[in-house]
Amino acid sequence: MTTTVPALGTRPADGSALQAVLLDMDGTLVDTEGFWWDVEVETFAGLGHALDESWRHVVVGGPMSRSAGFLIEATGADITVAELTVLLNQGFEDRIDRALPLMPGASRLLAELAAHEVPTALVSASHRRIIDRVLGTLGSEYFALTVAGDEVARTKPHPDPYLLAAAGLGAEPSRCAVVEDTATGVAAAEAAGCRVVAVPSVAPIAAGDRRTVVDSLEQVDLAFLRGLMTEMP
Repeated sequence: MTTTVPALGTRPADGSALQAVLLDMDGTLVDTEGFWWDVEVETFAGLGHALDESWRHVVVGGPMSRSAGFLIEATGADITVAELTVLLNQGFEDRIDRALPLMPGASRLLAELAAHEVPTALVSASHRRIIDRVLGTLGSEYFALTVAGDEVARTKPHPDPYLLAAAGLGAEPSRCAVVEDTATGVAAAEAAGCRVVAVPSVAPIAAGDRRTVVDSLEQVDLAFLRGLMTEMP
């Protein structure tokens, strides 16, 4: 876990029940879920294997170890998870060096949260080297702390990353709003006890008791996130 500014207070000055906002990265703030799949397809083509499009829904949003392990087993490729991880990370870095599109509404939401001094964290299953590269474009100043997938013993779908982020911000998980784009990330946030906004990027996500599903990040603003807290059972 890397902090970019000191941890902030546990409750905004206006008394809102919302204590912090925790945001996923790939597919949520930056339009990169397709990048990962393209890199996986190209890497396995170089190894002499074709990936089935249906596998995309299996690997999206998960930790690198799980995605790499699944694809190796599915294809029978002669490569280790560690070796494949290096190739995938390098291929992804090459792509984001050429272009890093933000999701619609991402810049506006981050600026609004910063303007109202809402404690905000970036929580990703991507490795630290990837997060730091993306932050150069996304803006590290928007996040009080960032949590990478290779910095926790158990990453998504386990709750550990979100519990770590909430603790780092001095917030109660139940008073944190999480924004995610995959079922894996949603599962992690819900297991941590957070209220979740799902903005599906690749695969559909159903609504749930502690989960609100929207079509675009453009539908999400501070008033919307604060409103989630008033709907808590």
